[in-house]
Amino acid sequence: MLSVTDLHVAYGQSEVLHGLNFTVKPDEIVAIMGRNGMGKTTLMKALMGVVPTASGRIAIDDSEIAGLKSFERVAKGLAYVPQGRMIFSTMTVQENIETGLTVTGRSDVPEDIYELFPVLLEMRHRRGGNLSGGQQQQLAIARALASNPKVLLLDEPTEGIQPSIIREMARTLKRIRDEKGLSIIVSEQVLSFALDIADRVLVLENGEIVHEDERANIDEAKVASFLSV
Repeated sequence: MLSVTDLHVAYGQSEVLHGLNFTVKPDEIVAIMGRNGMGKTTLMKALMGVVPTASGRIAIDDSEIAGLKSFERVAKGLAYVPQGRMIFSTMTVQENIETGLTVTGRSDVPEDIYELFPVLLEMRHRRGGNLSGGQQQQLAIARALASNPKVLLLDEPTEGIQPSIIREMARTLKRIRDEKGLSIIVSEQVLSFALDIADRVLVLENGEIVHEDERANIDEAKVASFLSV
């Protein structure tokens, strides 16, 4: 569903990602793990077109997207929940979700989105800035799903969220994958969350993939050693 080949990303003369290669299968959840500063957010932004790639190939469903602008990538089936959520704080919950509908031609929020996030239905007329951190994260995911994507990117979704909400988010993401048939890529530092949702784990260190394993075979201690400071 998503294929990344020899991806190089640089800020000026400083290369941050050094020739990454990985694929994500249909209906697969892949966790990209690593400490702060290892390149996880840069990878997410490069996939979404927020930062330019120096070289390499990114394809969704065999369709090359590396040269496209961000909104064109959304039309091809890519959706992005950025670190810090970045919801529109002065707009209502419903208006926030509606911004994700642009590429679909719809004007009304699909009912199945509110079924996934009942709290957003209750609060649909409330301003986004008045929601809790966990509710804002649900809103950011709902907004991304409104574009009817094939691949969903989530950058550090557990950041600043309490443990009970993290467990609920894990269940919701697996439900989204099962019901909508999405591929999901999550960048994450919390190992317990990654192991709860991921079918496969990749570890990023200094802009390179240094470890990869299926969830069933994962060496938790080894992955944890990459995450320790």
